[in-house]
Amino acid sequence: MASQRARDLIEQAEDDASFTPPTFDGEYPIVIEDLTNAFGTQVVHEHLSLKVKRGEILGVVGGSGTGKSVLMRSIIGLQTPTAGKIEVLGRDQTDSANRDDEGIRSRWGVLFQGGALFSTLTVAENVEVPLKQFYPEISQELRHEISGYKVVLSGLPAEAASKYPSELSGGMKKRAGLARALALDPELLFLDEPTAGLDPVGAAAFDRLTRELADTLRLTVFLITHDLDTLHAICDRVAVLADKKVIAVGTIPELLATDHPWIQEYFNGPRGRAAEASYAKSEDNPANKSSARPATGPAQQPDDGIGGGTGDGTGNGHGTGAMDKTGPERA
Repeated sequence: MASQRARDLIEQAEDDASFTPPTFDGEYPIVIEDLTNAFGTQVVHEHLSLKVKRGEILGVVGGSGTGKSVLMRSIIGLQTPTAGKIEVLGRDQTDSANRDDEGIRSRWGVLFQGGALFSTLTVAENVEVPLKQFYPEISQELRHEISGYKVVLSGLPAEAASKYPSELSGGMKKRAGLARALALDPELLFLDEPTAGLDPVGAAAFDRLTRELADTLRLTVFLITHDLDTLHAICDRVAVLADKKVIAVGTIPELLATDHPWIQEYFNGPRGRAAEASYAKSEDNPANKSSARPATGPAQQPDDGIGGGTGDGTGNGHGTGAMDKTGPERA
């Protein structure tokens, strides 16, 4: 893990008022009401409403073209809704006065598909991007120490900090993107298809890392995925997008009790049944644990050996949050 020097520097920085924005203590850090998104005559969302509970990992699923990524982009201010209201951490994001407020944008982190790393920067330099953006006054030494800490926190080996994206496997790129998303200790973490393109071992390791980080860092996680194994293993609830809105939100057993044809086909189809059977036998299932999970830090990055596109996105939005709280009990 990080050196004691790194921890001391981070604690020193957090003692500064500029590093301690207010922490949201309400029940729902994300509230969406009557949202409509349209591109010309194509309506993607219509009268969509959703509440995300503080401290939960919410899985977001839906067929292709249902606007899962558009919904995430609307929440973080990259997409202006046609109508409706979005509150994030108590602030109205549809109010133009709040849309560019760095005070609110510094409190969430985003992992886009593929990692969206700057190809000409090392992993450490990628992690330092939000630090330079939101806290330009901090020293280069502190930025370097924090970036090294976040690299290891994401499950990468310390030596990965000096590597360029082209030198990383697909799974390592995703973890590097995650390290950047965690650069400022966010309260909210947005993950867009984090296990896409990973082999089963690498995907399962990323799922476990996400759960451990959510519990340890008191994160609320908005997770877009098609991965049924991920939904079973780490999601507290699942929101289903269909018919231009959120048609159901609940635990997987609660969703299975609904009669919507898409939900039944998705969770009771061959892949859904296989994922459920796999979870029933896995160590992630609380029913299979004879004792409480030991307190461990995030696992080191396995060699998943997956290549992937580099990407050149900025990954805007990285945030600040508190530490050392356990997330909600799994349903």
